[in-house]
Amino acid sequence: MKLSEIKKHLKNMTSVSFELEDGMRVPEHFHITEVGVSTKDFIDCGGTVRHEKAVNFQLWQATDFEHRLLPDKLLDIITLSEKVLGIEDLDVEVEYQLNTIGKYGIAVNGNKFILTSKHTACLAGNVCGIPEDKQNIPSAAVNTVSKGSCTPGGGCC
Repeated sequence: MKLSEIKKHLKNMTSVSFELEDGMRVPEHFHITEVGVSTKDFIDCGGTVRHEKAVNFQLWQATDFEHRLLPDKLLDIITLSEKVLGIEDLDVEVEYQLNTIGKYGIAVNGNKFILTSKHTACLAGNVCGIPEDKQNIPSAAVNTVSKGSCTPGGGCC
């Protein structure tokens, strides 16, 4: 979701809430401790130089249980970040810590933001010889492979 879409939704919200795809809610007393731009320059396994750029929100919860971030305040933080950092209308990623810091996409469902799962992938599958339909196997599916059936070149690992 682009930053402009987040801002549009915030203008129509009376509160700001986040939830993970599994229904687990981010506690209402969260803070957004960072709004910035993350830049990643890298070479994929096929030798292609790539450049990624995204707006980054960092969610954090403290022990100030009465804290509530209102939509207007978040819009003010975003506006200041755009002005000071020159933030463009990029996709937004959210960092949120459970056991470790996770990086999520973001979507909207009614009056709440949903933290969506992000996945790794081979960006040069055609060079590496990975069939397109084998690239994004959910980790849960890997556990269903019967013992001993995974062989070199078999495409299951």
